[in-house]
Amino acid sequence: MTEWASHTAEKPDCTPQGQRVLPELEKDGDLIIGGIFSFRTGQDGYTDYFTKIPDIRPCKDFSFREFKFAHTMMFAIDEINRDTDILPGIKLGYKIYNDCGSTDILRAAMTLLNGLEQSKTAANCTKTQTVQAIIGHSGSTPTIGFARITGRFHIPVISHFATCACLSNRKEFPSFFRTIPSDYYQSRALAQLVKHFGWTWVGALSNDNDYGQTGIASFIKAAQEEGVCIEYSEAFESTGSKTSLTNIVDIIRTSSSKVIMAFMSHREIKILVDELYRQNITGLQWIGSDAWITDDSLADNQGHNLLIGSIGFTVRNAQIPGLGPFLQDINPSQFPKSMFLKEFWESMFQCSLSPNTLLRACNGSEHLKYVKHPFTDVSDLRFINNVYMAVYAIAHALHNLLSCKQQKLPFANATCAQPKTILPRQVLDYLQTVNFSMNGGETLFFDSEGDSPARYELVNLQKFTKGTMEVATIGYYDATQPRGQQFTMNNVNIIWGGGLKTVPVSVCSESCPLGTRKAVQQGRPICCFDCIPCPSGEISNTTDSSDCVKCPLGYWSNSRGDECISKTVEFLSFTEIMGIILMMFGFLGAFLTMFIFVVFFHHRDTPIVKANNSELSFLLLFSMTLCFLCSLTFIGRPTEWSCMLRHTAFGITFVLCISCVLGKTIVVLMAFRATLPGSNVMKWFGPLQQRISVVSFTLVQVLICAIWLTLSPPFPYMNMNYYREKIVLECRLGSSVGFWAVLGYIGLLAVLCLILAFLARKLPDNFNEAKFITFSMLIFCSVWIAFIPAYLSTSGKFTVAVEIFAILASSYSLLICIFIPKCYVILLRPDANTKKHLLGKMPQ
Repeated sequence: MTEWASHTAEKPDCTPQGQRVLPELEKDGDLIIGGIFSFRTGQDGYTDYFTKIPDIRPCKDFSFREFKFAHTMMFAIDEINRDTDILPGIKLGYKIYNDCGSTDILRAAMTLLNGLEQSKTAANCTKTQTVQAIIGHSGSTPTIGFARITGRFHIPVISHFATCACLSNRKEFPSFFRTIPSDYYQSRALAQLVKHFGWTWVGALSNDNDYGQTGIASFIKAAQEEGVCIEYSEAFESTGSKTSLTNIVDIIRTSSSKVIMAFMSHREIKILVDELYRQNITGLQWIGSDAWITDDSLADNQGHNLLIGSIGFTVRNAQIPGLGPFLQDINPSQFPKSMFLKEFWESMFQCSLSPNTLLRACNGSEHLKYVKHPFTDVSDLRFINNVYMAVYAIAHALHNLLSCKQQKLPFANATCAQPKTILPRQVLDYLQTVNFSMNGGETLFFDSEGDSPARYELVNLQKFTKGTMEVATIGYYDATQPRGQQFTMNNVNIIWGGGLKTVPVSVCSESCPLGTRKAVQQGRPICCFDCIPCPSGEISNTTDSSDCVKCPLGYWSNSRGDECISKTVEFLSFTEIMGIILMMFGFLGAFLTMFIFVVFFHHRDTPIVKANNSELSFLLLFSMTLCFLCSLTFIGRPTEWSCMLRHTAFGITFVLCISCVLGKTIVVLMAFRATLPGSNVMKWFGPLQQRISVVSFTLVQVLICAIWLTLSPPFPYMNMNYYREKIVLECRLGSSVGFWAVLGYIGLLAVLCLILAFLARKLPDNFNEAKFITFSMLIFCSVWIAFIPAYLSTSGKFTVAVEIFAILASSYSLLICIFIPKCYVILLRPDANTKKHLLGKMPQ
């Protein structure tokens, strides 16, 4: 038993497996913060192994931005260590790893997670030096890889550049935070941007990884919600085949969209633009994600001029006082174990820190302040500031944890700690309570998903000069504002892709003008449509209207179909030509009737006037005057009184007129019977009986009209059924039975008068009035028989015109046939106006 115990005491508690991965840059401290960056890019796509370091480096190109990220982290930690207000008495240290390729990055994360000592031999490792938090990585895909693992151990990871919306999933990534907004917000901002400039037909390109696929899928969804259509969506990787790149270039060449949303990293966009430049494909408007839109390395690209005019959202710029001198003071002597810093120095000054016959020798005394280089340039610190804020977020979380009081804990299940007893899980909990403002006034806090506030600048890539590019801020986006107020534009001149001075157009179909609606083309996206004119009675008063809107009752569409105007009100008016003509004929008929009345009255003692029953003749002339005048009641705007007056006046005056004609006809018949021997018939139809008959016939019509007006009188009506574009003002009959009863009674009397006149037409007389009555009644009946189908087949004011024409025609027939021959004799043949002449000639 003692031997076994002795043996186990000599054996270490745990043994590191494989080779130890050393940090590129490190500094000791009471609490350690880890960092993972990729100082080199351009992975060659070789097979990597977790258990050993390959002899050949997977990445070959310098990434000065990543190197600056790491030094910004170091600067922030040094600044915090000097600050007496935050973490007083506590010194922060760091371990920064430089790895490229997902496998190496994962290995670095695991090293920070288990915190093994740097010993290459087996040693006691019961006490690990686990970091309190990890800052990194810049790429979403590698971050996804190690954030899942660190989340199981409750070690916080704060990324400054990993924007994939998938990282907001708290179930998969419970310990992940970021100081850069999620692509969820960027995608919606980009969709609103596309909509703002009227680009409804765009192409979409992305990385073929988690970052690109998630980002472009979110953009497509948001764009479709904004009414934007995607012509194509393709993805590729810088390490992919040449064929996939060629296929994408062919798609861009043959597509009709001129705007391309590129949700990819700077590596892919450079490869794509180089190929487009080689094939001379120009005139494209690029929309960039924040991963490449402000990347200085684009200036070194062969086809960089194709990207001039690109626009996109990126995080807001900031100023970090003291960072510039700090970067200029970097020296290889500070980190003698850093191989990358040595290579960086030799590349910067074109010298060699070790004996080399090809390059001049240098000893590290050179100074970066005399060199103009992107590494020391602090004019654009957009993403640099994210690293800076990430360090301060960890520091504030540690400060809150160490300064908490057990009696006043900030949240349930919270605990306080001492520097030597701090657990990463406690730091993770207190990161959720962080809420502080930086020097520039920007506030940082994390929501329940670990995301920071989404605030962007809209930038325009305007030109490239001497290996750098110039961007202008042309707008802002703040997701914390209400919808509709999130996106604002500056009054800054924008340079557009293809050298255009105006906003480029990228639509599948041109906008539909006012007065038309969109009709989607079958089998194509909703942005591809035809413009169909709105049907009559409907309008569209906005461009690209999906539907036409019916005009309200009483309104109609104008000729352009973009406005509802009041319908034209139609009725037979006194001012239109047809109304004037009919009115003139009505007045002419009344004037002629009164003229004949005067002639008859002046020659009332002549035989021809006496022989034709002068009393009935005068009454007939009076009634005919009323007939001519009642036609005027049909002209003008219908009112309640005019509608009742026009039909009843017409019915009564015509019955009075026909009654007089009927009386005259009966008188002719009775007069002939009275000449027969022994006949005494005239005493039964003398003047009194004639008056009674006229009054009786007329009273029947008055009774019919009274019943009609009492039960269901005519009324004015706005008829919108005859014409869709016009309102016809007309008089509705009220009771059709009443109207046809009035006409029927007139017709009955007219037919009776025609029959009696026809029977008396050949009675022996030199001037037989029955002949003229027969002619007049034939015309009268013909007019009213023709009136019925004409009345039923016309509409609107023409119906009224037909009624007036029937009244005038029938009145003129009576006037001309009955009275004009007599006037001819009275005025032009006074020699024939004698009793001898009337009785002298008898027909053979």
